[in-house]
Amino acid sequence: MTQSKYSPLSLGTERIGKLLAQYAIPAIIAMTASSLYNITDSVFIGHGVGALAISGLALTFPVMNLAAAFGSLVGAGASALMSVRLGQKDYDTANKVLGNVFVLNIVLGLLFTLIMLFFLKPTLYFFGASDATLPYAYDYLKVILYGNVITHMYMGLNALLRSSGHPKKSMYATIGTVVLNLILTPLFIYQFGWGIQGSAWATVLSQALMLVWQISIFSNKKHFIHLKKGVFKLKKKIVLDSLSIGLSPFFMNAAASVIVIFINQGLSRYGGDMAVGAYGIVNRVVFLFAMIVLGLNQGMQPIAGYNYGAQQYDRVDKVLKMTIFYATGVMFVGFLIGQFFPSAVASVFTTDEQLIEHAVRGLRIVMIFFPIIGFQMVTSNFFQSIGKAHKAIFLSLTRQMIFLLPCLIIFPQIWGVNGVWYSLPVADLASSVVAGIVLFNQLKQFRRAHNES
Repeated sequence: MTQSKYSPLSLGTERIGKLLAQYAIPAIIAMTASSLYNITDSVFIGHGVGALAISGLALTFPVMNLAAAFGSLVGAGASALMSVRLGQKDYDTANKVLGNVFVLNIVLGLLFTLIMLFFLKPTLYFFGASDATLPYAYDYLKVILYGNVITHMYMGLNALLRSSGHPKKSMYATIGTVVLNLILTPLFIYQFGWGIQGSAWATVLSQALMLVWQISIFSNKKHFIHLKKGVFKLKKKIVLDSLSIGLSPFFMNAAASVIVIFINQGLSRYGGDMAVGAYGIVNRVVFLFAMIVLGLNQGMQPIAGYNYGAQQYDRVDKVLKMTIFYATGVMFVGFLIGQFFPSAVASVFTTDEQLIEHAVRGLRIVMIFFPIIGFQMVTSNFFQSIGKAHKAIFLSLTRQMIFLLPCLIIFPQIWGVNGVWYSLPVADLASSVVAGIVLFNQLKQFRRAHNES
């Protein structure tokens, strides 16, 4: 087996700053490109289909989050497991992780698709759809669900590309999907006249084409980790370890799905369809900065996981602190944009004055504590990266279920539609304090273990 340029062994020896740049920059570029596509997609829908279509798109977020939850249950968990196994020099298990991801994604992807298609219309009404917005949400989600298995496979293999020492190929896969989407979406919406379904078909077809390329990469026997006979048989320990680590992002996305339901219901009840559409705009903008931090997290994950497996705790500590520093800077930029340029941002998506007014209010309130959110996001992902699933799950659920959900129930009854918006920054502040306490205790353990060694 070659250990040349395809080897991930440099994760334990190369300078941390250089490694983080090597792994995080491609991930940031990929995540930013993906987020920018989501923004331009909403712009195409807003201007090419209408303001109500943006509201319909916002109603699909709970299902999209739930689909992402099952995808991350396999992909994110297997990615972290592979990093740790590579750090332990257990290459046989690392290869089997790759094969198991294929099988698990197919099984879970098909089950999710069949169940959701059967209950789709009543589910969307429950999420806050009105008779005016339901057709848009239904038409979009129906197509997305047809390609759900493709999405799961594409995201899972991209995570494994990063963990197996190919961050640039992971970036190319994401950028390739974005470029194809940007070509196909306006073609399908404007030229073919497919409306909101055109956007969904563009997403599925783009991911399918890049999935073929990812499979061809992992079929190359020159790669350190590659597909071979015997790796597709499900192994109980690999499945359980992957799923246990993946429970943190799973619960985070599942909780996000529940939260978005409450947000959409509250906005619909107190502000109407335009308030729901405003959340669609706010979500896209917030998502842009969150995806940049996610790119940093994805760069940190293989470095932290490998060195934790190799018991090099000083390197784990260093990559964590460096990631937190950069994530805080990114979110501070988002804070400045949200506070000083919200009208300009909202106007990119629509010309509807009522929708812009709702979006400006939402952006200013939601992004008020943005500078501290980067810390909370990195901390939660860090525990997932080193395989401490219980702490990652706790931190993931703290913001969504312990703080945000009660606020979404209580605040709107006091402040109406503003109460829905107020809930988000309050939960951000409270969960960041909890994350700081948990992380402080973990770093003390690292220092103790480092001194003993």
